Amino acid sequence: MRIAFLLSAASLVAITSPAIAQEHATKASKSDIVVTGTLTVEAAKKDIEQTPGGVALVSAADFRDTPVKNIKDILEYVPGVIVQPRMGDDARVSVRGSGLSRAYGNRGIAMYIDGIPLNTSDGLLDFFEIDPSAYQYVEVYKGANALRYGANALGGAINLVTPTGRDASALAGRFDTGSFGYVKGQVSTGGVSGSLDYFATVSAQSIDGYREHSDGNALRGNINIGYRVSPDADTRFYAYATSTNQRIPGEVTKDQALNSPRSANPVWVAQDQQRNVDSIRLANKTTLRFGPTKVEFGAFYNNRTVDHPIFQYLDFTVDDFGGFARAMDDREIGGIRNRLTLGASLHNGTIDTEQFVNVAAEKGAIVGSTLDKSKNFSIYGNNALFVQPDVALIIELQYLHASRDRRDRFLSDGDQSGKETYDLWSPKAGVLWTVKPEWQVFANISRSVEVPSYDVNIFTNPTQLKPQRATTYEIGTRGKVSAIEWDLSLYRSEIEDELQCLTTGPFSACSAINADRTVHQGVEAGLGGSIPLAGSGDAVAFNFAYTFSDFHFDADTLYGDNELPGVPRHLLRGEMLFQHRSGFYAGPNVEWVPTRYFADNANSLTVDAYALLNFKAGFDVGGNWSAYIDGRNLTDEAYISTVAIAGVADENSAIFNPGTGRSIFGGVRFSF
Repeated sequence: MRIAFLLSAASLVAITSPAIAQEHATKASKSDIVVTGTLTVEAAKKDIEQTPGGVALVSAADFRDTPVKNIKDILEYVPGVIVQPRMGDDARVSVRGSGLSRAYGNRGIAMYIDGIPLNTSDGLLDFFEIDPSAYQYVEVYKGANALRYGANALGGAINLVTPTGRDASALAGRFDTGSFGYVKGQVSTGGVSGSLDYFATVSAQSIDGYREHSDGNALRGNINIGYRVSPDADTRFYAYATSTNQRIPGEVTKDQALNSPRSANPVWVAQDQQRNVDSIRLANKTTLRFGPTKVEFGAFYNNRTVDHPIFQYLDFTVDDFGGFARAMDDREIGGIRNRLTLGASLHNGTIDTEQFVNVAAEKGAIVGSTLDKSKNFSIYGNNALFVQPDVALIIELQYLHASRDRRDRFLSDGDQSGKETYDLWSPKAGVLWTVKPEWQVFANISRSVEVPSYDVNIFTNPTQLKPQRATTYEIGTRGKVSAIEWDLSLYRSEIEDELQCLTTGPFSACSAINADRTVHQGVEAGLGGSIPLAGSGDAVAFNFAYTFSDFHFDADTLYGDNELPGVPRHLLRGEMLFQHRSGFYAGPNVEWVPTRYFADNANSLTVDAYALLNFKAGFDVGGNWSAYIDGRNLTDEAYISTVAIAGVADENSAIFNPGTGRSIFGGVRFSF
C-alpha cells in the first residue's frame, strides 16, 4: 500500500460538543464573520432555513462523540438520507431515492466542501476523500432545494463546511481507536493576526476491517487562509489533499453475507481488488458587499489519480476546473421586501483512463484507453417576494448546458468514441410561511435533471441513455417549541427515464438502463430535544429520525408496479441519553428496519429486516477535554448493509455486502 501525502499542513478540527459549539459561536459572532469564512452554527441554520423545502444542518456537536469512521456518523439522524456502508470510508448515500442502484460510487447528489465540488465533472461521487471528523457543520439540501449551489440532481446537495481561524481553537486534537484495528488521530490549529486568519488540519487513519480483504488507511489534510481587504471585501484560499488506500472485499451471496459475514468474495481476493486515490484541491472565494447587495465569486482546480485494480485494472487521472459567480440582493421595493439571487457556474474536466487485464493487482495486457471530456455550464436565479412580512413567494429557474465527449484510443474492439450535448431547464416555485419566529411551513413544486456519467458507458450502451428528469411536489414544516425541535416533509417525485445501473455478472461493471416511469414518494420526520429532570440539573436528551420510502415502477413493461429495490421502506433511528449535571452521559440508540425490502427489480429476492442495538457513554462538560465509549450492534446481529441491484436475482447472486458485527470504539479530545 502506498501513502503519498500531497499537502504540508499542520492540523485537524476539534469536533465540538454543544458547550464548545456555543463557545465558538460566541467567538465567531464577535469576529464579524463573513460569508467566505464559516458562519456560526446558529447563523448557518437561520440561513439554510430560508429555503422553502426540506433542508437540515448538522452541527459538529451532533457527531462529536462518535468514532466518525465514515459519513454515516454525520448523516444518520437526518430523515430522508439513507447511508449504507460498504467497507472502510465507502458508502452508498441515497437522498429521496437518488442513486438507488449504484453498487459503487454515488450519483444523484452534488457534494461540496466549502462550496467547492467534490463530484467529478460528469457527476460521479466517491466518499474516500471525505474526512468525516473535519467539519464544523454540514448542510443538507434535499432534492431541488439545492439551487443555491446550482445543483439540480434528484438527491440535492450536501455541503461540508470547515472552520476558519476566526472560530477554531489555537490547538486541538483527538484520538480514536476500536474494533477491527481502527485507529485514527488528528490535530488542528487556527488563529487570527490582524486582517489575516488561518486554519489547518491533518488526520491519519488505519483499519484492518471487519471483513477479510477490507483493510485500508488514509492521510488527509486541509488548510484555509482568509484575508479581510476592507470591511466590505474579503477573500479566502483553500487547499485540500488526500491519500487513501482501500482493499475491496466484494459482494457475496445472501447466505454468505448472513452466515459468514467476515468472509470476502474469493475472486476479489485473488485479484487483490483495491481503490487507491491521491487527490489535491485548490480554490479561492472572494466576497464584495455593496450595501444590500453581496457578490461572491471564485474558482477551483481538482486533480485526482486513481490506481484501481478491480475486474480489470483501471489507471486514470481526473482533472477538473471551474468557477462560479453569485450576486445576492436583499432590499425593500415599494415597501415590500425582495430577495434576489443570480448566479452562474462552470465545471469542466477530463478523465484520462487506461484499462488492463488485472493479474493479481498487476497490469496485464491493455484492453482499453479513453479520454473523456465533460463540460457543464449553468445559470440560475432565485427570487423571494415577501407578500407579507412572514410569507415569501419564491420562484427559481436554472438552465444547464452540458456535453460529454469521449475519444476512444484503443480501437481493437471498435471505435467507441462519441459526443452528446444536453440543454436542460429546471424550474421551481414555492412558498415559505414563518408562522412564528421558530416555526415554518413550506411547500414547493420543482423539476430536476441528471445527465448520465461516463462510468455507465454512454456511448457503448445498445440504447442511447437519456437524461433522468423528475417533477417533485413537497410540503412540510419545521420548528422548535421550548427545547423540542421537529422537522417534517412529505414529497412525491414523478420520474421519467430514471437511471439505473444493474449488476449483470460477478466480473463486470454494471449495465446502465433508463427505466420508463417511476415514482419516489415518502415521509421524512425528525424529532429531538432535551427534557430537564425537575430540580436536579440533569436531563434526558432524545433524537429520532424516521424515513418512509415508497419507491416503485409505474406500469413498467417489464416490472409493472414493482417496488424499486435497494433501500428499506421504513428506517428508524432513535437515541435517548441521560445527561448528568457533572458532564457524564449514557444511553442506548437503535437502528431499525422493520420490514424486508427487495434486491432486484423483479422483486424475486429480498433483504431481511433487522434491528441494531447500540450504547454510548462519556464525559463532556464543554471544557478542554472529553472522552467517550461507543458500543455498536451489541447483539451481534447478522444483517445486510447494502446490495448491488440486479434486474433479476436469485439465491446464488453475489450482490450483498454484510453489515458489521459487534464492535466497540473509544476516544478522547482536547483543545486549548
